[in-house]
Amino acid sequence: MISANSNPIGIFDSGLGGLSVMQQLILKMPHEDMIYFGDTARVPYGEKGAKTITRFSKENTEFLIECEAKLIVVACNTASAIALEELEQTFNIPFIGTIEPCAEIAVNVSKNGRIGVLGTKGTINSKAYEKALLRYDPTAVILPIACPLFVPLVEERFTSHQAAKLIVKEYLKPFKESKIDTLILGCTHYSFMKDLIANEIDDHIAILDSATSCAVKTAQMLAHLSLKSPASKPGNYRYYVSDDPEKFSRLGSFFLKKPIQNVQFDIRNGLSVASPALYP
Repeated sequence: MISANSNPIGIFDSGLGGLSVMQQLILKMPHEDMIYFGDTARVPYGEKGAKTITRFSKENTEFLIECEAKLIVVACNTASAIALEELEQTFNIPFIGTIEPCAEIAVNVSKNGRIGVLGTKGTINSKAYEKALLRYDPTAVILPIACPLFVPLVEERFTSHQAAKLIVKEYLKPFKESKIDTLILGCTHYSFMKDLIANEIDDHIAILDSATSCAVKTAQMLAHLSLKSPASKPGNYRYYVSDDPEKFSRLGSFFLKKPIQNVQFDIRNGLSVASPALYP
């Protein structure tokens, strides 16, 4: 078991979406150092096969372990749905996924047991949310909807475009007569579209963000494993991407509303590296 509690938390996602998880982690654990890896060369994961997603997830994990991460947050619902179990069996390091924490909260929040799930094709086809929700409430009625265009909208910063509003409206049509009272945003990219989604559903429907529930679970696990950082200073944050560091820096800063500066290319391992940016 890893005992170096001053080591960083490792976070990986297919692209920018996992920054929504990191944002919540920073709010809840401001003294923790963090390393973020966005696999921007291979985004999106949701349209790829299970074997490919698992391979990518293993490669991302190996990189974060080389960076001496003490715990790894799989900040990608597709990777959590498809690869998490194999990651846990393969690597001797604690993992936190996005699905179980959000499913548990959703069952507790829902009053009528009717729960909607938005996700990538990979996540929805895996039925991971359905299985998790039914473990907590075998009587739950679940309406899953795949929204494959949401991730590109976020990655291209089209969330304020009129086209995004029309796409959201079209995807959410099945919820109009569904009588759900709880909606899970089953992709961390979707956190950046929360306002658009909220405008298209009834006011009484609770929207649950997998990024927030994942951060809560991470804090609990660090405490349980005695891995909380002893530092009293603000955490140090490093960002790594597999392609187009300038775009990551520009869009990441926009979505986080915090600077990610001085992006460089690390020729030693072929990864593009965004240098640390301290958050106030």
